[in-house]
Amino acid sequence: MRREASGPHAAGLQRNGRHDGPFAHSVAALSAKRPGVLRWLVYAVLVFGVAWVATQLFYFAQIAVWNVADPQSTAFMRTDEARLSADRPDLDVQHQWVPYDQISRNLKRAIIASEDANFANNNGYETDAILQAWERNKKRGRIVRGGSTITQQLARNLFLSRQKSYIRKGQELIITWMLETLLDKERIFEIYLNSVEWGNGVYGAQAAARYYYRTTAAKLSPWQAARLAVMLPQPKYFDEHRNSPYLAQRARVIARRMGAAELPPSSQ
Repeated sequence: MRREASGPHAAGLQRNGRHDGPFAHSVAALSAKRPGVLRWLVYAVLVFGVAWVATQLFYFAQIAVWNVADPQSTAFMRTDEARLSADRPDLDVQHQWVPYDQISRNLKRAIIASEDANFANNNGYETDAILQAWERNKKRGRIVRGGSTITQQLARNLFLSRQKSYIRKGQELIITWMLETLLDKERIFEIYLNSVEWGNGVYGAQAAARYYYRTTAAKLSPWQAARLAVMLPQPKYFDEHRNSPYLAQRARVIARRMGAAELPPSSQ
């Protein structure tokens, strides 16, 4: 003969034909809160999405302006200004814009030979280089190479940080597309030559020519240009190690390649 449950516990289990004891009340409370949590989650995603789109629109508009105006500074320059102000108040960021035709063809050819041999013809990306960098990074277990073209380097210097991450790389690729869409190759190269880092607070071809050789960007010799091109991946290091055997050896290689380097077509 089946015994009937009795007492307060039985009443809680059987009230209105439902099992709604203490556990059931907890579940019900969580269910009641869930719509509020979801609303906040959706709100956070929307805020993030709007902020991301606004950032991309800012980049796009800024690049469009550079068709008719020259950049006055870059993200890298501003970071260095803050760093030097705190750590080396005796140093300032050195930078002077010069027009494209006032930069030695030796330097232009040396940089293309060293950094991006297919610059004149690619769309800002080198898929093979990116994949090779991906494989090397996987083997090392960290990001050591990015497979960057000249346009990708410019995207990073103009807007982003030196921190290496795949998120930053994704943003770099988006900005690269913007640069290639809105500017012609010669203009991209002109901005690059005037913006790239060449030492501790040294930015652009004119500042580099004066800093290292006490000359102008227009008068750089083939050998001087080759050495400057080789410095680009590690400018601060080579600023402090100017007699590096690697720098001299690599400069000889670049000097031999310069004759075959293809410059971007003139926009004039």
